[in-house]
Amino acid sequence: MKNKQTDVPVWDLPVRLIHWAQVCAIAAAWITSGITGEVHEYIGYGAGALMLLRLVWSGIGNRYASFAQFLKSPSATLAYLRLVITSKAPRYIGHNPLGGWMAVALLSCVGLLVLTGWAMGTDMLWGYAWPVRVHVTIAWAMLGLIGLHLLGVMFTSWQHRENLARAMISGKKPVPGPDDID
Repeated sequence: MKNKQTDVPVWDLPVRLIHWAQVCAIAAAWITSGITGEVHEYIGYGAGALMLLRLVWSGIGNRYASFAQFLKSPSATLAYLRLVITSKAPRYIGHNPLGGWMAVALLSCVGLLVLTGWAMGTDMLWGYAWPVRVHVTIAWAMLGLIGLHLLGVMFTSWQHRENLARAMISGKKPVPGPDDID
């Protein structure tokens, strides 16, 4: 008798390692934000390197790693949001449209933080207060996005009765049903 397959591979190891390393880098950057010295700076550059690696992996990883696979048009994303609100949203095997745009927003924040952090140390901007304010504002915006991301993961996990956090650790999700979107 054949074993029934209960999980399918979705997120490959590099996507998961980059994701969790980025979580650690962001947490470390937040913790070291008030500490004078190079530690915060190095952590920020590490987060930037992870962001660039994720962008590269989008082009060479499996299909679920590709931004082209999960980025939907604004109209398709709004249509999906309406379905979420009415509890009729389909289950996606990879990122759903809102999750895809959240990934872009978070990665964009990392990129902007690295850019503004670097710019603050240049001769042209050294000593000015406004680059610091911009950097801090982006950091707080990213913290808000992280909160929305976590709420979205919890809500989607509840709505579709699957543990998305476990999937980001194992790389696997339950086998698609007939109404799921691959």
